Amino acid sequence: MHLLGVVAAQSKNHQLAADLMAEAIAINPENADYFSNRGAALTALKQFEAAVESYDYSIRIKPGNAQSHCHRGSALLELNQLEAALASFSMAISLNPRLAQAHYLQGLALKESGHFKAAVASYDKAIELNPGLAEACFSRANALQALGQYAAAAASYQQALSIKPAHPEAHSNLGVALQALGQPEAAILSYDTAIRLDPEYAGAYSNRGNALKQLKRLEAAVESYDQAIRINPGYAGAYSNRAVALHELKQLDGAIASIEMALSLQPQHADAWFNRGNILLEQGHFDDALASYDRAINIRPDCAQAFSSRGNALKELKRLDAALASFDQAIKLDPACDLARLNKSLVLLLKGDFAEGLPLYESRWKQPDVEKYQRHFSQPLWLGKESLRGKTILLHSEQGLGDTLQFCRYASLVAALGATVIAEVPRPLMGVLQGLEGVSQWVVKGEVLPAFDYHCPMLSLPLAFNTDLDNIPGTQAYLHSDSSKVAEWKHRLGPRSLPRVGLVWSGSPTNSNDHNRSIKLSLLLDHLPQGFEYFCLQKGVRAEDMETIRTSRRVRIFDDQLMDFQSTAGLCELMDVVVTVCTSLAHLAGALGRPTWVMLRYAPDWRWLLDRDDSPWYASARLYRQSEAKDWSGVFEKISQDLLAYSTG
Repeated sequence: MHLLGVVAAQSKNHQLAADLMAEAIAINPENADYFSNRGAALTALKQFEAAVESYDYSIRIKPGNAQSHCHRGSALLELNQLEAALASFSMAISLNPRLAQAHYLQGLALKESGHFKAAVASYDKAIELNPGLAEACFSRANALQALGQYAAAAASYQQALSIKPAHPEAHSNLGVALQALGQPEAAILSYDTAIRLDPEYAGAYSNRGNALKQLKRLEAAVESYDQAIRINPGYAGAYSNRAVALHELKQLDGAIASIEMALSLQPQHADAWFNRGNILLEQGHFDDALASYDRAINIRPDCAQAFSSRGNALKELKRLDAALASFDQAIKLDPACDLARLNKSLVLLLKGDFAEGLPLYESRWKQPDVEKYQRHFSQPLWLGKESLRGKTILLHSEQGLGDTLQFCRYASLVAALGATVIAEVPRPLMGVLQGLEGVSQWVVKGEVLPAFDYHCPMLSLPLAFNTDLDNIPGTQAYLHSDSSKVAEWKHRLGPRSLPRVGLVWSGSPTNSNDHNRSIKLSLLLDHLPQGFEYFCLQKGVRAEDMETIRTSRRVRIFDDQLMDFQSTAGLCELMDVVVTVCTSLAHLAGALGRPTWVMLRYAPDWRWLLDRDDSPWYASARLYRQSEAKDWSGVFEKISQDLLAYSTG
């Protein structure tokens, strides 16, 4: 009967094997092997508690059987009784130190207990005893991945695959390691192999979507997530990651629908709540975004990213002290969270706290969207400490054109320290910046640079000069238009019959904050009074706004004649007032000293500060602020009133 039970087990008829072993035990209840074999059959049937009981009988009869202890531990592991399982594996190893399977299973139990380093040591011993144990190599790689040792994990996955090439999970997890190592293209090849081996492997499709998203191949990423969801409609993680890709594609309604599906499937999915907050934040639903971040933090209190993004939502609500506290918590949880430092600096600067905010603003260089502007020279960075007398310094632009227009004013202060100043700027600004006080030589960005001793990015100049609200330089006009350009525009515009108002209602659509600052021309025109000539100062008018210009016939447009900022400056000079959103044209008009009315969102960019209608950066600027987020009506009405007062004044 014992032999029949073994034959039944080998034929995968586990229920028959268990029944036959039970009959054998009834005849001979002191046979340890019968109990052990019955335990194996019950394990195969997933009757783990009964299996443990059977192994216990086997061990009582034959306590020195290492295999029985090992198998008992395996059943306990399935029951998630980790301490008891580890005790069984330890006993098995003490009885037979060369039992590779016991070391391997011990590693699994240690990994499940969160003891990843100890798990790696157990896997190492299993592999030493049995180099062909592919699952030990695979599990070792998983533990190394959990430790963040991605290069070692990749090597271990490759070792597993050298033993067992047709291992879909190893290929997929290798892809995760390669992706963490910054090799998304190689990761996709691994995911593709996993999918070829197992076409219904939802996890590989989802991971592949992550790699495609990292490569900004967003449409392909969404397709990959869709495949994962087709295979596993209950895959909350795939829905969540799909929402992130749709968010980046600016398909916000689809992103919200996808994230809501993720949360309906897994309400305690912290990443999904975090992603939901990010989408709502971009949609301008700041209170709802804050609630989503709070849910994410409630589930995962150590999530530094959620605290950082929560701070952004609080900033948009102008709850600035609470925002600072949230950023501080993010930094406390993750001292390497430079995004939280940058966000904190922006709130401090918005509050006018330049003493703490400007040094912290240097953390911008740790962010991918700013790091690409960072220059790496052999010459040292100057931040105000070293003497510049008799030295040559390169001041170079970074980020937006408006930033260069605003901070180039510091060139005269640098020159006053005894330095020869070279300024490197984007080509569109070259003409309008000529004649700026303090600059000895101009270089177009990308061209060969002359010799210099120090360098400084223009947005670091306020820090170098210990800027505060009382010592901002160049608040009056520090740029000047070309008289020949002004003459050309005078001829082009013809005789003045009414006060002239220059309009800028939208900026670059690629700007990450464009949805908050740009407005539709039709909404603005509805509030602008008669009795003025209106001129478009911006280059690149969107199709919807161009249709408004054609049908209303209230705005004169010179899109093809605004060749560069020098041309625009000439047109600005002929305007009585420039009305603009927060774009580079606001800085150009302010730097020219033209009356500049700036329309600002509820929580504006830091340089406009809070709760004031003037600007310490531009003496000629007047600020119009939203009283509520996303509501421009009050701004438009106040501008209309002030224009009418201007025309009668």
